[in-house]
Amino acid sequence: MPIAGRPPRWFLREPLPDARARVFLLPYSGCGASMYRHWPSEYQGVNFVPVQLPGRENRLREQPFETYQELGRVLSEVLEPHLDGPYALFGHCSAALAAYETAVQAVGRGARPPQRLFVSSEVAPQDGPYGRHLQMDDEELAEELRGLIVQLGGNPLPTFVGMTLGVLRRDIEVNRRYHLTDPPKLPCPITAIGWSGDVGMEPERMTGWAACGEMDQVVFDGGHYGFIEGPEKLLRLLADGVTADRPSTGPAGGRSEEAC
Repeated sequence: MPIAGRPPRWFLREPLPDARARVFLLPYSGCGASMYRHWPSEYQGVNFVPVQLPGRENRLREQPFETYQELGRVLSEVLEPHLDGPYALFGHCSAALAAYETAVQAVGRGARPPQRLFVSSEVAPQDGPYGRHLQMDDEELAEELRGLIVQLGGNPLPTFVGMTLGVLRRDIEVNRRYHLTDPPKLPCPITAIGWSGDVGMEPERMTGWAACGEMDQVVFDGGHYGFIEGPEKLLRLLADGVTADRPSTGPAGGRSEEAC
């Protein structure tokens, strides 16, 4: 939890006050908000807001959350002052589950529900835990981190990799404990985003999200890290979705393909 006397930095960049709509971007396991450093602050009048969670980057000394439910409860309260217009939540990999729980908790406490939930490369809550990272030892995880850091344009210094490994391992344990037999159904539509080259998280594994709300699916060309650069096809999907009342990618429960 936040250190006493120090206001928490939930956003690396503050939400724009006059945005047409907002999309809150949650970081996935082992990462902080800087993983969205290549994303623009605004696209088509929609404000993209990376969320910084405790226990990582500039909040490294703070206690991380131990469950997605706990994270969702706190984050739904933190976001509420910024829910004065249409908004959506986006999460890739394990962050999709954190985004889902945030939406569930927001609805449960009577806050404005999201216009849409975007989940990328993750199975639905009732189909997990699932993912290749769950079975990796520390050396394999460290190798994954080195590759991700390079992908983000950073230098995988051993001290930094070692520090981040602890964050990743804690996040993986949170994921391992998360399973909902009967997940709450959201009042907002869900767009499941798959990536054609994502080894181990094939798009067809994501169909279970239909149990969590009205769902459509889109599949983009690219691998597991295809979202990191903020490709225009993804920005457009999110911007269109948060400003539309109905899925813009196809009929509910349907599937569409879009190449680079």
